[in-house]
Amino acid sequence: MKMTMRWFGREYDTVSLKNIRQVPGVTGVISTLYGKLPGQVWEKEEIQALKEEVESAGLALDGIESVNIHDAIKTGAPQRDEYIENYITTLTRLGEAGISMVCYNFMPVFDWTRTELAKIRNDGSTTLSYDQSIIDTIDPNDMAGLMERQSQGFALAGWEPERLAKLKDLFELYRDVTEEKLLENYKYFIDSLMPVCSRFNINMAVHPDDPAWPVFGLPRIVRDQERLLRIIALSDNERHGVTLCTGSLGTNPANDIPAIIHSLKGRIHFAHVRNLLHTAPGCFEESAHLSSDGSLDMFAIMKALYDTGFNGPMRPDHGRNIWGEVSIPGYGLYDRALGISYLSGLWEAIGKMSGR
Repeated sequence: MKMTMRWFGREYDTVSLKNIRQVPGVTGVISTLYGKLPGQVWEKEEIQALKEEVESAGLALDGIESVNIHDAIKTGAPQRDEYIENYITTLTRLGEAGISMVCYNFMPVFDWTRTELAKIRNDGSTTLSYDQSIIDTIDPNDMAGLMERQSQGFALAGWEPERLAKLKDLFELYRDVTEEKLLENYKYFIDSLMPVCSRFNINMAVHPDDPAWPVFGLPRIVRDQERLLRIIALSDNERHGVTLCTGSLGTNPANDIPAIIHSLKGRIHFAHVRNLLHTAPGCFEESAHLSSDGSLDMFAIMKALYDTGFNGPMRPDHGRNIWGEVSIPGYGLYDRALGISYLSGLWEAIGKMSGR
């Protein structure tokens, strides 16, 4: 296992590479070119500059999160082949730069969805939260504005204002896209990528839907064990795999995350590990990483990853904002550093208990 942190780059992040380098156990970062829109080709010079900046801080660039997918690919629009070729060009350039893991998602219109980005918890920290009863009252065309008003001026990954300014057009694109059609379009996309992934040994790690159920009537295909196994079965190529995100899968209490980990043995290429607290049906808030602060058994999750031989990059996912820190919602330094210490301690203990 390689412990990492997500880094948004000097132009976007309040957390520096110097900060990250000082977190015990962290050897690398997961980053991306955040100025790139879905469908744009990444230039070689941009990729190399990012890698050199990370490495000059004494860290490794252990993966990219994300190379975002154009909606024409997800909807199967006539232009999809053009955008798939762009994606393949970008993957080729990442492979030439020695990047071996790409995390991405296939969620229609909206990426991760929350109703509050700074909910005050009982301990005085603030955190991301979701309430389905609020979503049920919101016009989806107002969702981007809601997120922007709560962003504190920070850019939110997956919520590109240029794309979401055309929400009505986006919803029209997806009007006839069923879950089966979305899955069919996903297979077309994955089949197109596998040759370049095999050539450069790039692991493609699809991220689960967040939350793990349909939102605003849009189909979602990466949200439980049955669908994850169906996703994996679309290709025999082991470069096609999953980002095991405990927070996203954990939004649905019916998801048995340790069982999901065992069922995906060998196909988990990246792990986002965090906890959350269920407060009511369809409602949750993100908690501190330790088991006692939320609803997930973090020991069982880490043990399942260890027992199945997981050896890819791992990162603590969203953290609370604590100690007065102002940062990208969910991505402050302090609580994620605490989470790393906790997860690393679990991993060490599990290893010693197993005698390895």
